[in-house]
Amino acid sequence: MYKSSLRKGLIGIVLVFTSISSYATSIEGYWKSIDDRTGEQLSIVEIRKGTDGYYHGKIVYRYSNSHGIKLENCIKCPAPYTNHPILGLEILSNLKDNPENPDAYVDGKIMEPTSGRVYKGKALVTSDGKRLRMRGYMGISALGRTVVWLRTDHANP
Repeated sequence: MYKSSLRKGLIGIVLVFTSISSYATSIEGYWKSIDDRTGEQLSIVEIRKGTDGYYHGKIVYRYSNSHGIKLENCIKCPAPYTNHPILGLEILSNLKDNPENPDAYVDGKIMEPTSGRVYKGKALVTSDGKRLRMRGYMGISALGRTVVWLRTDHANP
């Protein structure tokens, strides 16, 4: 009786750990964006799944640049975001789950607040869940650029 209970318990534990490890790492949470050209920290973006079923990301913290200047408003952003505060600005929208890869997200739009440009976007969460590869492109994905965002636990540094 004791051996049977022990065996069932061990099988149960193995099944729990197997099922936990088979789930994809979620894109939801806080991500620190880094400028791929300068290596500077830009902002912290919160990504959440909306009631529409798509993922959206907004800036919840903005770092000062190397000159100590913190961009306050999105001057170059397209309407309706022109001159809106950067803090709280939605820069990622309409990203959805990729049915072929549980760690990938596709068909989104990414806005770059410093230039005001809007790109098509896709994302991939690394298997350890600590990095998010954001790809923005115009037309086809080959004509774009990938930046890596780092997961962080808080909306403030």
